[in-house]
Amino acid sequence: MKYLPGEPQQLPGNSTALAGYQASHFQFEVSGGVATLTLNRPERKNPLTFESYAELRDLFRALAYADDVKAVVLTGAGDNFCSGGDVHDIIGPLTKLDMPGMLAFTRMTGDLVKAMRHCPQPIIAAVDGICAGAGAILALASDIRLGTARSKTAFLFTRVGLAGADMGACSLLPRVIGQGRAAELLYTGRSMSGTEAERWGFFNSVQEPEALLDAARAFAQGLADGPTFAHGMTKKMLHQEWDMGVDEAIEAEAQAQAICMATNDFHRAYHAFVAKQKPQFEGD
Repeated sequence: MKYLPGEPQQLPGNSTALAGYQASHFQFEVSGGVATLTLNRPERKNPLTFESYAELRDLFRALAYADDVKAVVLTGAGDNFCSGGDVHDIIGPLTKLDMPGMLAFTRMTGDLVKAMRHCPQPIIAAVDGICAGAGAILALASDIRLGTARSKTAFLFTRVGLAGADMGACSLLPRVIGQGRAAELLYTGRSMSGTEAERWGFFNSVQEPEALLDAARAFAQGLADGPTFAHGMTKKMLHQEWDMGVDEAIEAEAQAQAICMATNDFHRAYHAFVAKQKPQFEGD
């Protein structure tokens, strides 16, 4: 990973700063605690390459230690989100790999989703236009999804002779839109319109295209200004409790909440309430 200037500063608590990170295969900027990550190949509808997959994986892993990033906006340049794996840069070369090479690739793409789910910052996907294949998975792996009516989301793996089970789709998608609807999209590979995606719960809201990125950034800024340690705990519990029974989940949440009660943000909120003021959270 490249940083400007030099290497990231190592801070107390095993944290670093990512504001100076210079991405090689997409755009990345940090402002007001919000990182905006823009897939930036608009002439090809922002497809992914071997290199961009790997850099995205490494960046989301690094976000777990980024003290200056409180929320992330994930979007695409131009009028599209992401068309998935590049046909020429990925699909073609994959047909020439042996099985171990193919497995190394599919594990690497899965590691990107794992990194997204395990980074503590909420990820807000701003989805316009084409959102297909691995691009649809990037949106799915985000915590919040804002779309447009003209967007088209397709888990089109079966259309190229692959299983709909890719990068965690069979686990994540049913939890977002329900088993039957997920099965339909994963079996058929058909496109889901923006209005349908909102109705099914895939999109949290639908925006006008020209207002989409501002809406996503405003949402992210609201989270970044909030109790970010608690947001990270919320994200962790949302993910962790998928494999728990109710009793285990209640105990896990008791422990998580007790930890949050020991934070300064919890005390700030109390004193602000007593003073009839709005709390100013600092994420500690």
